[in-house]
Amino acid sequence: MSKKVIRLALSAMLFALSLPAEAQQPKTVPRVGRLYAASASATTARTEAFRQGLRELAYVEGKNIVVEYRYADGKPDRLPALAAELVRLKVDIIITGGEPATRAAKEATSTIPIVMTNEADPVGTGIVASLARPGGNITGLSTLAPELSGKRLEILKETIPKATRVAVFRTSTQPGNATVLKDLDLAAGALKVKLQYLDVLDPKDIESAFRAAVKGRAEAALMMVAGAVASGHRTEIIELAVKNRLPVMYTSPAMVEAGGLMTYGVDNRDLDRRAATYVDKILKGRTPRDLPVEQPMKFEFIISLAAAKKIGLTIPPNVLVRATKVIR
Repeated sequence: MSKKVIRLALSAMLFALSLPAEAQQPKTVPRVGRLYAASASATTARTEAFRQGLRELAYVEGKNIVVEYRYADGKPDRLPALAAELVRLKVDIIITGGEPATRAAKEATSTIPIVMTNEADPVGTGIVASLARPGGNITGLSTLAPELSGKRLEILKETIPKATRVAVFRTSTQPGNATVLKDLDLAAGALKVKLQYLDVLDPKDIESAFRAAVKGRAEAALMMVAGAVASGHRTEIIELAVKNRLPVMYTSPAMVEAGGLMTYGVDNRDLDRRAATYVDKILKGRTPRDLPVEQPMKFEFIISLAAAKKIGLTIPPNVLVRATKVIR
């Protein structure tokens, strides 16, 4: 009986040794790259939202998925090098936050899947062929909602009913700009508001744009400057708004959290959370070309009463009650 047991044990050992080497190797942990034009501190909330999305799908960072973070710190010219670095690391997927980052990733690779999280007009800029059938190696989430600009102007008018002149700080080279401004002009006509367009292409244009707004007797303003310029100069923008006692509606919650007056727009944190579902589908074998680009589903309206007090503005109750968040 003992000889039979020994023979069985030896047979089991030989069988185990004959297994292919790869079958004994641990499963490779997927590696995801995140590429953003802004700084790490400016995207903290969005990063946590992405991590939350991963956790909801049973991914634990550092355990069964690795995330490589790359930030341009408000300097878009650094994005191509950072994108190339992620490609050299052979990440499985690149997640981008904004058109400059997506463009840099697209130029760096045509094979690694790219999931965009903050694209205003991905079809108009040629990032994807269509929302339903993106084609190529890029898919993700778009902030495409042209009616938002008109809604922001409407809220601003309700906040300051007597306002008839509104300055619009914008970046004319920003993708999707024409579509947004068309909707804004229509809203201005309906609200009987005269718009003063002020171009901000570079940080050095910020102060001069505020001077022009004051000279043009603007009673309020919409801040629609491109992300990298605005996020990298929040303090300067907010201080100039207070100095000139100008009520400003921003497009980013981060501006209000930093001391700005109000914001209405797409909940970018929700987009980053939803980006995790794309990561999951791609890791399980789906290809970007077969995953439709999704549009925003969640919006937020944030008001800072502390900022309103600094410029001597009283927020009407009918506006205040609509806010999803009030900073006191």
